[in-house]
Amino acid sequence: MTKDSGKQDSGKQDKKAQQYGVTPQSVDFNDWYNEVVKKADLADNSPVAGAMVVKPYGSALWENIQRWLDDRFKATGHESLVFPTLIPMSFIMKEADHVEGFAPELFTVNKIGTEELAEPYVMRPTSETIIGHMWSGWLNSYRDLPFLHYQWGSVFRAELRTKAFLRTSEFYWHEGHTAHAAEDEARAEVRTILDLYHEFCRDVLALPVVRGEKTASERFAGAVSTFSIEGMMRDGKALQSGTSHYLGQNFSRAFDVKFQTREQKEEFAHTTSWAISSRIIGAIIMTHGDDFGLMMPPRIAPIQVVIIPVGRKDNFDEMVAEGEKLAAELRAQGLRVKVDKRDGVTNGFKYNDWELKGVPVRVELGPRDLEQGVVVVKNRNSSDKETLARAEAVGGMPARLDTIHDWLLRRATDYLLEHTVEADDYDTFKQKIEEGNWVRSYHCGSAACEAGIKEDTKATTRNVPLDDAEFFNEQGSGKCVKCGMDSAYGKRVIFGRQY
Repeated sequence: MTKDSGKQDSGKQDKKAQQYGVTPQSVDFNDWYNEVVKKADLADNSPVAGAMVVKPYGSALWENIQRWLDDRFKATGHESLVFPTLIPMSFIMKEADHVEGFAPELFTVNKIGTEELAEPYVMRPTSETIIGHMWSGWLNSYRDLPFLHYQWGSVFRAELRTKAFLRTSEFYWHEGHTAHAAEDEARAEVRTILDLYHEFCRDVLALPVVRGEKTASERFAGAVSTFSIEGMMRDGKALQSGTSHYLGQNFSRAFDVKFQTREQKEEFAHTTSWAISSRIIGAIIMTHGDDFGLMMPPRIAPIQVVIIPVGRKDNFDEMVAEGEKLAAELRAQGLRVKVDKRDGVTNGFKYNDWELKGVPVRVELGPRDLEQGVVVVKNRNSSDKETLARAEAVGGMPARLDTIHDWLLRRATDYLLEHTVEADDYDTFKQKIEEGNWVRSYHCGSAACEAGIKEDTKATTRNVPLDDAEFFNEQGSGKCVKCGMDSAYGKRVIFGRQY
């Protein structure tokens, strides 16, 4: 189902994969993913059921993601704040759809020490309720609006089947929450954030994603409208990579978030919420990885260039010192660089280790290279090495990293387009889903019909692409692929199996 990156023939791939101890994607994608997460030092299991420990390399990646997004949120006028992890149970119960959606996933705190609580707390699965409660005390007039808030933190949702970064009982994210005087302002906010997420995925992570609206069955609990960005992993499954919700006045009514209008009338605020979580790390791994491990997108990679000093025991320290000088030249261009100073480890081990970790560019520097004023450069996405003049290698490194970004984006986009097909009859639909594709079909909009498709195929509606989405935005009409009723959306809906 997965495709070879075109770097080496399959025999060399199998041999190298065995050397790494990484199961090839085509043999077992699930095992490949779990092994790469662990062997690339992104995360490890923890003694807490369903929770992970994020190791320094994975944490550095998450910090880079946070830094980019945080800067953009602040640049668009949003302010950060911090809310408690514990939420009164009564808050969750106030919004009917919300409690129904989250009840099976809640962690409950019933006592402090040995004393039973009069009212239990829940560990936040999301924060709309407690934020609504606080807003009700902060908001008085239309002059106070809009509230443009967000926080970074973790949330807790019980997971029966866990998978590092993708589904864990505690995961990390930002959650944005905004309140507006008018519906059109709130809906504009939802779209602004959705487009920001799309830009981030495409221009920073090299991830092609489809912007669209969720069907009613797939909406966030309590939302009027939910919009998502959907990415395709290299096993054909979908990963919901970010969401932006228009909540209408549902939570404002539940928590009395109202204000005086210019006309001195009382009105409930229109609210939104939005998030990208640490699941996006799973998307990076599964979209860009190959049989040799990770391929980090250069613009977010914790280490963009690794320098391997190559020398004998009697001159190794000298080569390390020269490697540091080279690193300083690269860092002067704003690049993230590491010199591998490990002694007593073979060069081959180092090459394989950094390839497994997906560092975009490897630079080798030996005594002869130093004498000749050259370095050996290898891109992670290529089997070829280049011997370049030192100044040329240093000066051309930013452009080289951009070229790798473009290659990753093109590769992922080609895979998405090749594995997304149309189907107008149910037998073809089921066959194409089973083969690991996304399928674009007309649908009647019935929740019961959607449930039937899920039961038959394990596929769900991913979203209905927006008119200006980058992919699959063609309008049209037809008959529902399952029941034959008229389509409800004016275009084909994307179906696929998901993480």
